[in-house]
Amino acid sequence: MIGGTLSKWTMSYFAIAITWLIAAEALMAAGFGFPAADVAAADTLVIVHMVCIGWLSMAMCGALFQFVPVLVGKPLFDERWELPALVLLTAGLTALLAGFLVLGGRLPAGLWLLPLAATLLAAGFALVVADLGLTVWRARPPVGPAHFVLAGLVSLCATVALGTGFAWSLSGHGGEELGKVLATGVPLHAIAGLGGWLTLTAMGVSYRLLSMFMLAPDVDGKKSRLTLAAGSAAIGVAVAGGLFAIEAEAGLGIVLAAAAAFGLATFALYGRDVAALYRNRKRRQLELNTKMAAYGFASLAAAALLGIALVATGSFAAHVGAFAFLVAFGWLSGLVLAKLYKIVAFLTWLETYGPAMGRLPTPRVQDLVAEGRASKWFAVYFVSVWGGTASLLFGQASVFRGAAAVMTLATAGIVQELIRTRRLADVAEPLRLPNGTQPPCLLYSRT
Repeated sequence: MIGGTLSKWTMSYFAIAITWLIAAEALMAAGFGFPAADVAAADTLVIVHMVCIGWLSMAMCGALFQFVPVLVGKPLFDERWELPALVLLTAGLTALLAGFLVLGGRLPAGLWLLPLAATLLAAGFALVVADLGLTVWRARPPVGPAHFVLAGLVSLCATVALGTGFAWSLSGHGGEELGKVLATGVPLHAIAGLGGWLTLTAMGVSYRLLSMFMLAPDVDGKKSRLTLAAGSAAIGVAVAGGLFAIEAEAGLGIVLAAAAAFGLATFALYGRDVAALYRNRKRRQLELNTKMAAYGFASLAAAALLGIALVATGSFAAHVGAFAFLVAFGWLSGLVLAKLYKIVAFLTWLETYGPAMGRLPTPRVQDLVAEGRASKWFAVYFVSVWGGTASLLFGQASVFRGAAAVMTLATAGIVQELIRTRRLADVAEPLRLPNGTQPPCLLYSRT
């Protein structure tokens, strides 16, 4: 990426995403939403969408705007679409949360907010999909991890379509068919979002980032394509098959069971691929981001085993909240936080010291961070997530609130480390700002 173009607004996406994450964690610590409320209650929907749209999707979009051009070796189709997409997504999510609060009786009547939110979010995600999709299209045929990104973007379209239908139905304008889908189709929306858009995309991006930061050879193309095929089959069977089953009013359970089988195969194949990256790396001393990413992968494996155990004992429905919590905060959030720690340092180094490369003495990327201090916050974060999952499984709501409070504290600690990195606070003089360099802006890139 030396000499490559930096996305101007990626840091803004990251900042807004982390703000939503801390807000969601603080609300959980205060007893808002599940488990104090039902898993399908309006308050819980607020938390779910703060995490899935505000945190995970915002962070993923910001990362993709920077790294999709790297994946395909082409510049972003149109950099001017990044900021409007960010504004639309932020406004749409705000309206959506307000609409859920109306449903829960916490705000005066205003169900028109839900269709408005759906329109704004659909427009924002349309800009994201078009910009990234056209970037990949210009580099056709796509190779390696770019296939995962395309599958994730298709899943995002399905997620937005289902969510838009639900929003109109909840506002009383959906009609009988949308009402039927709303009654039993929420799992399809969740699978398309968490399983397709976020997980498949995270898999693809992680292939490239792990390879880049560990100096490991890329995963064999045939193996990664098999992993993608299994993952795409899981999402396709769940969404397309599920909609058909809902229309036919039969067999949804069988469809979801088949999708789960493909999903387990995907996780097993992905685990094989990730293990090969760690095993074949040339950088023997692991950096903090790759160590912490391993805890995210462990959380994914634990979630898969937990899902199997819950299904085998017939208690999946009773503990779906614990399963979803481990997936969202252990696997996805854990991986994203670990990679943000490296990405922020890497992009800050490129912006500040890249232009001076070869002309002046410059620090290393690792000189921008203090891994010993940051590792404590990551350890606290993962332990609190695992403790929170256990408390949900055993029905200990007060313990869960304590775990959520510790998660909030740990996340704030990680964010403080990111801010210090962006401020070059840990770079020793005289390398901090050699002649001809300037400090980066906190929320956007000058280049």
